[in-house]
Amino acid sequence: MVALSLGEPQIVIIGSGAAGGTVAHELTRRGHRVVLLEAGKRIEPGDFHQEDMPAYAQLSWLDPRVATGDWLAARVAPDRPAWVVKAVGGSTLHWNGLAYRAQPHELRARSTYGAVAGSSLADWPLDHAELLPWYGRAEAKLGVTGTHGIAAHPATAHYSLLHAGARRVGYRRISNARLAINSAARDDRPGCQQLGFCNQGCMISAKWSTLVSEIPKAEATGRLDLRTESTVVRIEHGADGRADAVVYADATGALHRQAAHVVVLAANSIETARLLLLSDSNRFPRGLANGSDQVGRNYMRHVTGLTYAVMPGPVNMHRGIVTPGTVFDEARHDPARGFAGGYLMEAAGLSPLSVALLLDPAGWGADYAGFIARYDHLAGMLMNGEELPSADNRVTLDDKVKDARGLPVARVHVVEHAHTRAMRAHFFERSAALYRSLGATDIRHGQPASATHNMGTARMGDDPATSVVDRFGRAHEVPNLWIVDGSIMPTSTAENPTLTIVALALRASHRLAGRHLSGSAATTKA
Repeated sequence: MVALSLGEPQIVIIGSGAAGGTVAHELTRRGHRVVLLEAGKRIEPGDFHQEDMPAYAQLSWLDPRVATGDWLAARVAPDRPAWVVKAVGGSTLHWNGLAYRAQPHELRARSTYGAVAGSSLADWPLDHAELLPWYGRAEAKLGVTGTHGIAAHPATAHYSLLHAGARRVGYRRISNARLAINSAARDDRPGCQQLGFCNQGCMISAKWSTLVSEIPKAEATGRLDLRTESTVVRIEHGADGRADAVVYADATGALHRQAAHVVVLAANSIETARLLLLSDSNRFPRGLANGSDQVGRNYMRHVTGLTYAVMPGPVNMHRGIVTPGTVFDEARHDPARGFAGGYLMEAAGLSPLSVALLLDPAGWGADYAGFIARYDHLAGMLMNGEELPSADNRVTLDDKVKDARGLPVARVHVVEHAHTRAMRAHFFERSAALYRSLGATDIRHGQPASATHNMGTARMGDDPATSVVDRFGRAHEVPNLWIVDGSIMPTSTAENPTLTIVALALRASHRLAGRHLSGSAATTKA
């Protein structure tokens, strides 16, 4: 089918999540017109489901993918390597609002950890001091509790239990702050009512998402053209090597060609890499901006593990924010533990069905059913750990499975490093010790199969031979192509990535608007 060409060249942003939605607002408020292409539908907060499976079906990216390697997804969920959202707002709809800054040493991972066999560790091309002002702006934008004078949330019973156990085993860095969920009315959104259901989408919009914040603000400028159910299939370039158009399929399957003078790619690490690889040409035979052969490489997700325990008394962890508190003591580099980097211990108040599916999806029987039946006495914890990058952990195009348009889907290949297994084992031991200190009678461990934090695949760096974009997210080989999502992170850090992604997107927007769009024909004054 021939693509229909649409209008004059525009700034085209691909993806409406934490990065794409943020850049759309930043550019439109500065006077620029933007076309924002989103593969999913627009779902209003009042239409969110608060039951697990209907919510999963409503929000999730269910297009086919392939998982290979030795990680859990390849064994039990080979067509679901990642749990991400396909809707306006992207994965800011189902995130739990944890908004932490990366630590200084994590941006110098190669220098701090040294050479680790089997990894492709790298230092970031910017240091922590350079990122600090952007973290401050991101926290103010998201309304992160515990920053800028914003009050923390009241302690839930689940958090109080985590805090008590952590103190008993010697931990001291414990907090219920740093959440992008309003503790009181702010930014035309209400305060949290502590009803749970954070990762099914916040029906009252107390939780920050680009759906309820950045995109409406961009629309209010009159300069945003948001096109939903618009799946990008290719980025084209001219004879000069500059991106000049984006081809996308609408809800009917019809193809459209939107002319572009700047393309901003923010499609999450898996689809960002896939789209670059699909956009090959004679000039870029290995994929757009992929002369370094780094596109798709160094894929990371956070090291995860789950520990749930039956406590002596009722906990009712479902009452309140899903992730109401975090222990930070293990988020450090201490090679004596047997692995590089560190991890967070996050209270995780999941529903009975989620506990059952994530903890042990094949464990049904009288014993397991009895464990779930004591749900009101359960306490739960999730680890969020730093995964080492590896050049061979990567996103490629599958040579067999095709999408609805006949294009190769993403194949996500992961072979877990020995440090990953050692870190997970360390978490299981420490989390069990914490719960035992409180009198837990039954402690069980598990691991989510699908990744939720996707990073790497288009890492930033100063050397075009070993990276895809520069320190601001501008592609080394395609000067008007910017990548602004978690793809550009050289290492994963132990912290949940959304705040860092927003900080980097703000920084990229400032650079793009100030140096590359000033005086452009696309600028329209209010």
